[in-house]
Amino acid sequence: MTNTKNSKLPVFAVIFTVIFKLIFLLTHYIQEDAFITWRVAQNVLDYGVIGFNGGTKISASTTHLYVFISYVFNLIFGKENFIEPLLIFNSLLFTIGTLFLSHLLLKNPWHKALFIFLIGILPPAIKISILGMEYGILFFLEMALLYYGFSKEKKWIQIIVPLLILFTRIDTVIFLGVVFLVDIVWNKKIKWSYILGGVIGVSSVLAFNWFYFGELINNTIIAKKLLYGQNFSLAQNLEYFNTSYGNFWGMLKLPGNFNPLTIIMIVFELMCFIYLMRQKESRNYFLWIIFTFGWLKQIIFLSQKSLFDWYYWVPQILLFVPVLIFVLEQKAKRNLWLSLLIIFYIIPMLLFQIVNSIATGNGEWNYRRQIGLFLHDYEKDKKQWILLEPAGYIPYFSGLKAIDEVGLVDKKIQEEIKKDKPNYWINTVKKRKPKYLLSYKNLYDDKNAEYYKAHYKLLKEFRIKDHLKNSNKILEKIYHLKPSGTDYNLYIKID
Repeated sequence: MTNTKNSKLPVFAVIFTVIFKLIFLLTHYIQEDAFITWRVAQNVLDYGVIGFNGGTKISASTTHLYVFISYVFNLIFGKENFIEPLLIFNSLLFTIGTLFLSHLLLKNPWHKALFIFLIGILPPAIKISILGMEYGILFFLEMALLYYGFSKEKKWIQIIVPLLILFTRIDTVIFLGVVFLVDIVWNKKIKWSYILGGVIGVSSVLAFNWFYFGELINNTIIAKKLLYGQNFSLAQNLEYFNTSYGNFWGMLKLPGNFNPLTIIMIVFELMCFIYLMRQKESRNYFLWIIFTFGWLKQIIFLSQKSLFDWYYWVPQILLFVPVLIFVLEQKAKRNLWLSLLIIFYIIPMLLFQIVNSIATGNGEWNYRRQIGLFLHDYEKDKKQWILLEPAGYIPYFSGLKAIDEVGLVDKKIQEEIKKDKPNYWINTVKKRKPKYLLSYKNLYDDKNAEYYKAHYKLLKEFRIKDHLKNSNKILEKIYHLKPSGTDYNLYIKID
């Protein structure tokens, strides 16, 4: 009976971890890009088209599979009530993914249960669960592939799951490629069913993009590369890496570029990985996969100047896995090791994320969402256009058609970037004449001030300082400790 009960501990840990993290829903910390995906899903619902602005097709969201899942949740729960159920679903899938990972790496049910909970309350795991992005689904699929496809050797999983993974994010070719290479080196043979799955997955995604959108690569990738792409020398690239890695390799982002805690964590992770490798157990196969992927994914994305922190959530978690295994399996002074890890790392990281979630949630939900709600009430004609950046909260809650500065949700602005990048904003305004402009700066002080003064008037100023007050003094202190949000000026076209 005891063994039966213990065998269920990891499942109980999954349930407890998901329930524990529900408290973060109260912070309303939802990533801006999640609302782009959700608006695309609702566009499918309203227009039958994968797009952002009515009947125009565009891959405004990075993830096709998550768009479909968001569409289903909108269909079931309605546009007003789908967010919380979807966030809980994301959290559940991610935590089940950690259950699969624990089965691959640990034997003791108590170790598995602690592993699931401690992984689940790390900052990137909390963000994967509650920020509304596709990474909960992605983590679940990747760990399901390893557990059922490569541990249980189910060939149908090797064929089908790569397709789902690639339809979640096309950059997952990195993960699938690492799995393929490590498997060949380790087992000295080729899994042809996995190759078939990869070929079907890649060809299906590219074919879908081409025949539906008329492009091979998602528009989001093309748009970011077009606007943010820069030609750096080797010296500049090295300098860039030196000033950037600290806030992405580690689990917390500190003010400034250099984060010394990251160096300590990288060294400790490497030492734990080497220690586990020396034990020469069968699980080393999976440790090689997740550790190699963690390093490679971060190196590739940093080299491409990808500074959006969600690209690094899954690698951050996987690189930390050897640390947890090392601590949990200490035969001498295990409780001391575990206590030190929890007191000096896990709890500080959890507290850091609580503060970050509360502060950022205030800046996003209580501030940026209010701009969208203001426009929703002010402008009844939802066919009117607004030029702004970013394209998440404000277009979603205003219901207006949107032109974003990057071109994620509107391709026409990309043509202006190609023609005249320094002046693409004003050129877009003159050509498209959107009814609303939302700018970080005062356009009346711009070099094109005369044009703006002649054709647009200032409708309203939005200031983050006005949203840093709360009747709860603790919350108010957190808001001031980490003020999140940007000042905006809203302009309306003069008829």
